[in-house]
Amino acid sequence: MGGIPYYWRLSGFYLFYFALLGVLVPYWAVYLRDQGYVAAQIGVLMALPQVTKLVAPNLWGWLADHSGRRMDIIRFGNLAAAISFATVFFADQFWTMALVLVTFSFFWNAVLAQFEVVTLDVLGHRQNRYSHVRLWGSVGFIVAVFVMGQALDHVSASLVPWAILALLWLLWLATLMLPAAAAPVTRHESRRGLMQILRRRDVQVFLLCAFLMQMSHGPYYAFFTLYLDELGWPRSWTGFLWALGVLAEVAVFLVMHRLLINTSLERMIQWSLLLAAVRWLLLASLADSLPALLFAQLLHAASFGTFHAACIPWVQRAFSGGHTGQGQAFYSSIGFGAGWAVGAMLTGWFWDRLAGHTFYVAAGVALLATLISLALKPSAGSATLAGGKPPGD
Repeated sequence: MGGIPYYWRLSGFYLFYFALLGVLVPYWAVYLRDQGYVAAQIGVLMALPQVTKLVAPNLWGWLADHSGRRMDIIRFGNLAAAISFATVFFADQFWTMALVLVTFSFFWNAVLAQFEVVTLDVLGHRQNRYSHVRLWGSVGFIVAVFVMGQALDHVSASLVPWAILALLWLLWLATLMLPAAAAPVTRHESRRGLMQILRRRDVQVFLLCAFLMQMSHGPYYAFFTLYLDELGWPRSWTGFLWALGVLAEVAVFLVMHRLLINTSLERMIQWSLLLAAVRWLLLASLADSLPALLFAQLLHAASFGTFHAACIPWVQRAFSGGHTGQGQAFYSSIGFGAGWAVGAMLTGWFWDRLAGHTFYVAAGVALLATLISLALKPSAGSATLAGGKPPGD
């Protein structure tokens, strides 16, 4: 599409990867509850795959940057994840389930951050078209979450791990379709060391905002489905609401390259954080109202869509000079790893006492991140990248 090399092969990976998330994120807590786990245990088990992101993406990112065998690492990580997740059917206690999830996610977390590097390397000067490739991940999530929601109105939650396992194998097959030549060997073109980049104030502010944004999503990712159950919404409606949020995300990805023509990456990040706070306030106070729920889900276009689509090229620009793999890994581990894990665990601990009021806390976290993000100043590199030309330092 539009002259993008390997467009359908890149898009196929995102399709299956996020279809898997479309089963895991909304419905894994439902499966765990049906297996007899209580809210505090569910919070921990939902957080564990994110905890491994504190270590795994950075390890795999360092290995990929220094070996140049990025596609081999992606394929190995996905294969090992599929094999290790198959042991979930033998996990009948909390600690055995925890071990399965830690092992599976340690390998699975090798995949996405490194594939983001592959995608941006392939796009080259077309990096403003990243959202056109990534939107197929959103399509996969929509289809998976809607189909699974419909299915769970008629069958038991024991279907969930089987669906995840099937998608893991489909994802591994998708990695075989992209030749290793599509991932150029990363060479250190800059004398700047990784620690020197991490000491920059803008990088530290950015990573803190990524952490807080994902922390604010803790109640949503871990307990939104159970929250709607408690309010009496049928599972089919739950699936529709999850799908609606990601449909809004798809719409944003389709126009993101145009939005960035007049808006810097930094401003896009700041507006995304502010709208995330609005979203969590709606879920905290008006989740029994269908119009409010629909609007809150449409705001997923900001709390995930515009935020993530701005963060990926921001990281690629900030960690240039042979550190892109580790840069994307830091973004993944600190945001989707530490932030998501802390948010999910805290939600699990307090859910029995606060329930939906946890979303008020999430709104406060997102608002704090908005204020911190004001320290991010638009740069010339941001405007250049938005215009679709080669990014510069």
